Amino acid sequence: MPKADTHAMEAVRAADHDRYLSALYAPDDKRQSLFALYAFNAEIASIRDRIREPLPGEVRLQWWRDVLDGRTSADGHPLAEDLLEAIRTHALPVATFQNYLDARIFDLYDDPMPSRNDLEGYCGEVASALILLASMVLDASAAPRFAEAAGHAGCAQAITGLLRLLPIHRARGQCYVPGDILAAAGVSPHEFLTSDGEAGAARAVSAMAALARQHLSAFESQAVTLPETLRPAFLPLALAGAYLDRIEKNPAAILAQTIGLPTWRRHWLMVRKASVGWR
Repeated sequence: MPKADTHAMEAVRAADHDRYLSALYAPDDKRQSLFALYAFNAEIASIRDRIREPLPGEVRLQWWRDVLDGRTSADGHPLAEDLLEAIRTHALPVATFQNYLDARIFDLYDDPMPSRNDLEGYCGEVASALILLASMVLDASAAPRFAEAAGHAGCAQAITGLLRLLPIHRARGQCYVPGDILAAAGVSPHEFLTSDGEAGAARAVSAMAALARQHLSAFESQAVTLPETLRPAFLPLALAGAYLDRIEKNPAAILAQTIGLPTWRRHWLMVRKASVGWR
């Protein structure tokens, strides 16, 4: 494997092990592009952790916009070079990447998520778009038929991921739980982010988990006809139900502690879905 390919693969292995595992089920000639997509996602998702003020983060997002539009050269940046090669090889829509970057601006600030619709829109532009792009890499002719499934899959995956990252978000004063869900749970954004109002915070977590379940069920009902060629793009969804099981068992616990699954179980869940799909 060329050096640039190894760079992207190792970046995904370190930052996003679930997607790393899923890419291993793709055909050899598709993996390079999938790793480029997932490494790009990991790079953008980590910007907030590497800045102290939003402005440098916005500058970084603008650099990627300029690279995608051809106004800035990607020479000497292995990840950018890999991503542009994937876009050229598979005719991926640049506008989808630009919309993704626009949505990621939210990550740089501590503004509250206004509503469930806003949350679902964010998840769609970020996680659902990534699944659809991966589907286009794997099977461009079949991918459009499963755009709606990708929409539900991305919402289920992203909301589950946000719940798993709650301790990190709360520590830095960032709240992805929509205002209408918080209000229904009887807790303010401030109370959710602090040690106050823990009962209300747990109710909000339960409501978020229920929303993720709703999207997961909608995806699974459509995934029964998912072709084998597209399975690798959706394989991280094989883990979402198991993560949600743990969250629903003790919603209050994840306010302070991140949850995970043993590596062997993640492998087993993915192997099963990779083999038989969502039947």
